[in-house]
Amino acid sequence: MTDEAARTDPATATGYGEHPPRVGFFTDTSVCIGCKACEVACKEWNGVPDDGFDLLGMSFDNTGMLGANSWRHVAFVEQPARPEPRRAEAVDLGLPSFDLPGAGTGEEGRTDFRWLMSSDVCKHCTHAGCLDVCPTGALFRTEYGSVVVQPDICNGCGYCVSGCPYGVIDRREDDGRAWKCTLCYDRLRDGLEPACAKACPTDSIQFGPLDELRERAARRVDALHEAGVSEARLYGESPDDGVGGDGAFFLLLDEPEVYGLPPDPVVPTRDAPSMWKHAGLAASALAAAAVSVFLGRGSR
Repeated sequence: MTDEAARTDPATATGYGEHPPRVGFFTDTSVCIGCKACEVACKEWNGVPDDGFDLLGMSFDNTGMLGANSWRHVAFVEQPARPEPRRAEAVDLGLPSFDLPGAGTGEEGRTDFRWLMSSDVCKHCTHAGCLDVCPTGALFRTEYGSVVVQPDICNGCGYCVSGCPYGVIDRREDDGRAWKCTLCYDRLRDGLEPACAKACPTDSIQFGPLDELRERAARRVDALHEAGVSEARLYGESPDDGVGGDGAFFLLLDEPEVYGLPPDPVVPTRDAPSMWKHAGLAASALAAAAVSVFLGRGSR
């Protein structure tokens, strides 16, 4: 196994020999219509319990965030509309005129805005903090590169909750165990795509081999830039970020924080080896100082 394979292919690094290509999600938020079909499909297929009808007062976003009972979350972000290019003056063709619906209110009575919508999910990180800190082996890496929780082994310690840089994984109040997206592991083993991607009517959620999705996403960003959407950018696709790249990455139309995503996620255990190394050096220095003081007193 090469160093590059260990860095970019978590299944190989975990010890799988022959295994399928790593798969994941590419979510193109520019075509998300906020229908929540992904949320419904996820709950129905995985038997995820109802998380209550909670009117949050935040537009149509009543899920709020990802959690133990919300493995998919469609964010609705309302923003003032961006200024459009100046249009040419209308030409009078001598045709009968008519008023458009709402035209009588006057421009000053209308407020222009745009919706930014995005279906959030577990990122299935290359370097997964939740997996690193689990003391019971309840979390494991699959042959597809995804990270899955085994609820029958989870003891509810909650270490994984603090180990996730995205705040994805959560525990249920009734039993204390941790739950999150499994990338529909059971469906993958039967040759099916995850339920959320299957249900998405606009292909905002695209599923497939991760390398192919990254190439497709790069072409999509280039196309949007050529169309004048200069704010389009990818999030979570780079193997060089703080989690080694995400198995579920996004095309965004604004800064990550606007969508409730951290701008520079870092797996908490990334610096653990160097921290232990420095701690060991400090302990050795302290021990050496204590010995020197003891020998110095004995020579008097």
